[in-house]
Amino acid sequence: MYIYLPLYLSINLSFYRLIISLSLSLSHYILTNLSPLPFDLQVLRFYGYFRQEVLHSPEEHFRIRPVVIYYHLEDNSMCVTEPPVENSGIPQGKLIKRQRLPKNQCGDLYHWKDLNIGMDMSLFGTVYRITHCDAFTQGFMESQGIELNESESIPNDPYTIRRVQAQQTHITPYDHNHQLERFLALDRQVLRFYALWDDSDSLYGEKRPVMLHYYLVDDSVDICEHHEANSGRDPFPVLLHRQKVPKHIKSSCEPFPSCVLEVSPQDVKEYFSPQDFRVGEEVTLMGRRFLLYDCDDFTRKYYEQNHPDILLKPFTVDTRTQQDITKVIPPYNGFGSLEDSLQNCLSLIPEPPKKDVIKLLENDNKVLRYMARLDSQNPLDEGRRFILSYYLSDDMISIFEKSTRNSGIIGGKFLEKTCVPKPGSSVENPEYFGPADFSIGGTVEVFGHRFVLMDADRYVLSYLESLSHHIPEHTLSSLRQKFGVSKTSDQEEQHEGKKALFGCGLCNLQS
Repeated sequence: MYIYLPLYLSINLSFYRLIISLSLSLSHYILTNLSPLPFDLQVLRFYGYFRQEVLHSPEEHFRIRPVVIYYHLEDNSMCVTEPPVENSGIPQGKLIKRQRLPKNQCGDLYHWKDLNIGMDMSLFGTVYRITHCDAFTQGFMESQGIELNESESIPNDPYTIRRVQAQQTHITPYDHNHQLERFLALDRQVLRFYALWDDSDSLYGEKRPVMLHYYLVDDSVDICEHHEANSGRDPFPVLLHRQKVPKHIKSSCEPFPSCVLEVSPQDVKEYFSPQDFRVGEEVTLMGRRFLLYDCDDFTRKYYEQNHPDILLKPFTVDTRTQQDITKVIPPYNGFGSLEDSLQNCLSLIPEPPKKDVIKLLENDNKVLRYMARLDSQNPLDEGRRFILSYYLSDDMISIFEKSTRNSGIIGGKFLEKTCVPKPGSSVENPEYFGPADFSIGGTVEVFGHRFVLMDADRYVLSYLESLSHHIPEHTLSSLRQKFGVSKTSDQEEQHEGKKALFGCGLCNLQS
């Protein structure tokens, strides 16, 4: 059977076959006949310079700018770069990008055979002088039979030389500056005193600890308060900003009211000096009394070197602004658990009480279950039976009442899962029931209801036997007597008590 295609489809298929065959032939020819370029990644490097004329400048007439000329052997292209000079102010870097450079006006191009040391190259109107080359270029040119000229040095730039020369300095005579001399000698040297501000004369006044700084560079003083955490004070520790404090004012200013007196330097007779601050004595600054009781090491050394006649007598004072307040926990109000209510007294945003995570993981799904009856004087409570479950993971107890037909009492949950304190324990420090308190025949009082334990799971005996050194003997004896086992036989069957808790159910409990 023959399939006839239209004419234009047959022409297109023939054209595609021709293109594919030509591409395969061309790739085969390239792979078999062409070899890598002989001068691939080989570059000749020449060093030189060009002279740039400078117009309208009285300081310089020309500049010498060094350049590096690269000749790429693989395609006979060249590029010219200028090494950058820091802070020159001249655009430097690549001056002529990589390309074939013309040698003359006839259109001839430069070849590596045309290059030599000591020759001038005119490139785009700029004449470059070749002075020397690197070792690879010299070896390549000599291997090709080209004899290189003697190397030259790049001339010095006159403007650069003039800048290197030391400038003439002129010393201007000036008067001795005592303030500058004092600044250079005493700057950042501060005397620090620890003092108590006695404000007890004012209403609700007290003694506050402060730090007094005396700056030797300008005889100024500042005072900063020392605030403790939760002191109730505003966060403004600066009691007196840095200033020169007058010690004595001229008599002409004394009749003027001191509360509105603006003291100028002309009105001050004397300012406070280091001799006026003595550790162990009281000093009055701006009408406030400060008791200096100690100083730092720098201040102590300063007085020993400069004022040995002044004796420093430090002593210890109580700098606490308030007495320690004992936190009193209020009595338990009965709402919620004791641990949960305690968290409201420890922080403004209460968090859940922390639990013993390891105990939760080790005793997860482990429950001790007992059957109990209600010890009551009411005859209607005779037939009521309860299942008391003790959870080992969090020491909580839950009680479930079994349904009895025709009893008139609806069974179900009797006590939600909670921690049950022992009767007689205090509310602030309760003592909760534990596995050691449940013995067969014993009575357990739960929030005013008395329960008599009648039976238990076999797992209870196995678990308590594993902790026999923490469990009273009468508790273990009551369980062994109930199950009719001896102490030796029960220890042999101890591994059977480690089965799943809810797998067997209360098969031994009496209905």
